[in-house]
Amino acid sequence: MGKTFSFFNQKGGVGKTTSVINIATVVAGFGKKVLLIDLDSQGNATSGVGIEKNENESTAYQLLVENSDPNGSVKKTTIENLWIIPSNAHLAGAEMHLIGQEKREYVLREQLGKISNDYDYIFLDCPPSLGLISINALTASSYIIIPLQCEYYALEGLGQLLNTYQLVKKNLSADLELGGVILTMADIRTNLTQQVIEEVRNYFKDKAFQSVIPRSVKLSEAPSFGKPAVIYDPHNRGSLAYVELGKEFLMRFGTEDDRKGLAASAQEARTPVLEEGTQGVDVELAPETEQSQTVQPNS
Repeated sequence: MGKTFSFFNQKGGVGKTTSVINIATVVAGFGKKVLLIDLDSQGNATSGVGIEKNENESTAYQLLVENSDPNGSVKKTTIENLWIIPSNAHLAGAEMHLIGQEKREYVLREQLGKISNDYDYIFLDCPPSLGLISINALTASSYIIIPLQCEYYALEGLGQLLNTYQLVKKNLSADLELGGVILTMADIRTNLTQQVIEEVRNYFKDKAFQSVIPRSVKLSEAPSFGKPAVIYDPHNRGSLAYVELGKEFLMRFGTEDDRKGLAASAQEARTPVLEEGTQGVDVELAPETEQSQTVQPNS
């Protein structure tokens, strides 16, 4: 049975969707079957992997509201091993319909139970809110992943987010665990960024991923081309950081064979190149020219 992860933060603009599509692409590049489910009515994860969000008849809305067969909503992306259940503006009305449903907090869990054996990982791109859709996502997940912007205001809302996580764990899903915290949009030139990184690591300890995602123009450009940044510009410092984060993700949540394979590739100082329609293959990376706070690729 595949592991399910909710990428969740009730604050918008923290790099949540950018993180989920790039990590999904990196993990898929290592040969893992990944299903990405877009649960945000803005449909940014959908368009971010090259799927036209307004041309889909079966989306996350049908999955949640109409109890349709999940397989009918799954779309193949141009990225090898990566599938998506898309979203569009129709999903904005889903919460109103969910309110009247029996066991409304468990609708998504029931649906994913029908297909979880078909994938190694299921990634849920949650909306930036604490509504019923987000509660459904958390209840259906094994882990919550928190993307956190390296700014003071991001820390302010963290208490409310953690409180929501604890309430869901206590009352709805005892198996839900904190999978990790991703530090995003880091500007290493500022003292504030360094302070936020230090505070997060002191509080979350080993739950905080070591790979830090820097601010990068290429990360912002990639969605307009319908591609994850690791494909759009694989040698950009932001993309390299996400490749390292994807490896770290697999070291944390992958199988023993995954960990052995990553350790072996680290010794060879190689990394997968992620291209549309292909799996990752080992090639040497060109030297990085931009300054970066991320852990430098060693594999």
